[in-house]
Amino acid sequence: MRRTATRPSPAAEPEGAAAGEPAAPEVLAPAPEAPQAAPAAPQPQQLLRTEFEFELPRGYVDESGTVHRNGTMRLATARDELIPLQDMRVRDNPAYLSVVLLGRVITRLGTLPLVHDGIVENLFASDLAFLQDFYRQVNAEGHTRAGVTCPHCEQPFEVELGGSRLGES
Repeated sequence: MRRTATRPSPAAEPEGAAAGEPAAPEVLAPAPEAPQAAPAAPQPQQLLRTEFEFELPRGYVDESGTVHRNGTMRLATARDELIPLQDMRVRDNPAYLSVVLLGRVITRLGTLPLVHDGIVENLFASDLAFLQDFYRQVNAEGHTRAGVTCPHCEQPFEVELGGSRLGES
């Protein structure tokens, strides 16, 4: 059976030890156990949604007459909003900003191999207005629907958020 003792400070000489004599071996006491904290409940990780599906009201009609209505828009980056400001078309006509910006963030439109500002500028006005509103919703608020409660029956439901278009205050 071992005995435990406290460890003397390095400068202290063991009591009764003469200079040059080996000191008796020391045995250290085990450190007191720290109280076990209850394991934290796992926090559900919220995944950042970066792409959003949409369906155009009318659809883009390509050269062959095919209508493309379903698409995907990604979240915009600061770069996406800054680069169009250097575009000469935007400098000449600030209303063109939304066309260039949407051309950067729409990642898919129907079966088109590539979406760019040339595609966006040939959309019907109602589709452009839809995409401008959709862009604002997913980038400014983070989602396109909001949960609300009816003030009369107190039933929860979702509403589509609406609002101003790109470039308007």
